[in-house]
Amino acid sequence: MSAFLQACRGEPVDHVPVWFMRQAGRSLPEYRALREGIPMLESCFRTDLVVEITMQPVRRYGVDAAIFFSDIVVPLKAIGVDLDIVAGTGPVIADPIRRREQLDQLRDLEPDDVATVVEAAKALVGELGGTPLIGFCGAPFTLASYLVEGGPSREHRRTKALMASDPDLWHALAGRLAAIAGQFLRMQVEAGASAVQVFDSWAGALSAEDYREFVAPHSATVFAAVADLGVPRIHFGVGTGELLHDMGTVGADVVGVDWRVPLDEATKRVGPGKALQGNLDPALLFAPAEVVERRAAAIIEAGRSAPGHIFNLGHGVLPETDPDALARLVDFVHAGPLS
Repeated sequence: MSAFLQACRGEPVDHVPVWFMRQAGRSLPEYRALREGIPMLESCFRTDLVVEITMQPVRRYGVDAAIFFSDIVVPLKAIGVDLDIVAGTGPVIADPIRRREQLDQLRDLEPDDVATVVEAAKALVGELGGTPLIGFCGAPFTLASYLVEGGPSREHRRTKALMASDPDLWHALAGRLAAIAGQFLRMQVEAGASAVQVFDSWAGALSAEDYREFVAPHSATVFAAVADLGVPRIHFGVGTGELLHDMGTVGADVVGVDWRVPLDEATKRVGPGKALQGNLDPALLFAPAEVVERRAAAIIEAGRSAPGHIFNLGHGVLPETDPDALARLVDFVHAGPLS
């Protein structure tokens, strides 16, 4: 079994495994060349591009896991939601959801909706050999925020107002999104993914009380959708230091930690029995190599407090990152002592 899967399960490893969020992304020149002139969503539905883009960082860095190239709004686009990913902005929704009758568009995800995506996952399993493929989806709260706000938002004011003023509508919306997200995860695992990650990118905007009432039950539904498949389940959010304990209760085996909370402290907050993933600040990759290595060594040391530790950044790779800096970091993590 791979070191990545062993660490997810809290089993002994011969080296600290490492992969990067957004590793198949904008920092790679080969990625930019391949994507030139091709819209983001189109690339997510083209089997050949998904396979090649997913493989690029595995070839370049020798990471311990591949993250499936996709986007959290792919299943929504697949069922017919009128949205686009606008360069420099992010997902933009043509008709933001504000009324109950708009929920009818959020039907179940069928295999034919994402046939090319599933084919890519199957092809990748053959290409990757012993390197695990991580499938992923967006968590219900983050997906709902895009749908309600109409696009990215810093304040999430419409989303929070909807939660407070019409909880029945909120739970109906989040429940439908949880079903779709769970279906998408399940299809990826059945196609060969060895682990899954649920991204709740905007959950850090919430209080712990609101998270427990409005978010946790729906995130739990997503994780339960693949519970019988036996693959490790990872949960990640940004700015979620105050939510780590609650995020650890919804069904994940591994909790991702951003750079704001040291891993030894995160171990205490999450509670027993959970592996951790993280958590180098992506901005530090612009510092000299000796600084990066010193910080990485401290993270590896702090990660020993958890039953298992997967080294990662505390968020995605920044577009301007030097790929050589990432390659050096992988080599350093792999060479580091385990005790």
